[in-house]
Amino acid sequence: MEIDILTLFPEMFEGPFNYSILKRAREKGLVNINLYNVRDWTADKHHKVDDYCFGGGAGMVMMVEPVVRCLEDLQSRTKYDDIIYMSPDGELLTQRIANQMSLQQNLLILCGHYKGIDERIRERFISREISIGDYVLSGGEMAAMVVTDAVVRLLPGVLNDETSALSDSFQDNLLSPPVYTRPAEFRGMKVPDVLLSGNDKEIVKWRHEQSLERTRKRRPGLLDDQAKSF
Repeated sequence: MEIDILTLFPEMFEGPFNYSILKRAREKGLVNINLYNVRDWTADKHHKVDDYCFGGGAGMVMMVEPVVRCLEDLQSRTKYDDIIYMSPDGELLTQRIANQMSLQQNLLILCGHYKGIDERIRERFISREISIGDYVLSGGEMAAMVVTDAVVRLLPGVLNDETSALSDSFQDNLLSPPVYTRPAEFRGMKVPDVLLSGNDKEIVKWRHEQSLERTRKRRPGLLDDQAKSF
């Protein structure tokens, strides 16, 4: 998979993308993540990429020209399955969306900043807008990191255990069951006997029941969504 990220602050990605699962995925050649600084496409000698809003109001807006020049340059080299804009008014990121995106080959993610990007960019170039929650961040960079991590960990070969991602929360509209590790007893707190029984059938049953119960208590809306899908 190829993921191109357009940002004003490529340095922000150095830490998150150079540790743990994302680092291993890149080292294995399972994903190439390319960072592009939009400022490299501005004609302004001071590398200015923002300006005041027409009609007045507080805040600056990313200008149409440098962003479009950047997008057109990259599109001349790569055919993208989706050009994604990280936006608080986009569709809410879900596991279903991450699953869909993990099947694609070439993604481009545009990180907004300031008050956002000129609307003409959204109308002409953006194929999908994604939000990671109903709140506003200073820019789209951290949201792009979340999307990238959610997608990359689903690629075949990224996780050491291929079945691990399949048991994550939200894969089947259920929260994950409780998990335990050694020791089997700690300060009087014991691991459920069924997990120590070696009975795979009973363990699977117990985990499913626990997932249902946890979802009912914490996120009952997920069960409603599951019912609507049938």
